[in-house]
Amino acid sequence: MELLRRWSVWLAATAVAVVSTALLPAAAWADGGPAVALVGDELARRPRRGGTGLASACCCLVVVLAIVLVVMLVRRRRQPPPPPPPQ
Repeated sequence: MELLRRWSVWLAATAVAVVSTALLPAAAWADGGPAVALVGDELARRPRRGGTGLASACCCLVVVLAIVLVVMLVRRRRQPPPPPPPQ
């Protein structure tokens, strides 16, 4: 049960960090004024280019994998070493 509580606290802290570093500044920028609405209209009028979906998906996958790898390495280094085997 302790492991479940620890993971839920870690997951909540990660979610709070993501929201505070990415979503809050984006929401503040979007609420900045009428010029932001014009940017959205301009992006909607722009013709779509094919092929960027796969490239951006691969890029996002690489970024997510890199973050997971870094988190795993940090967690492994923080764990105490296993006890030596009995002789």
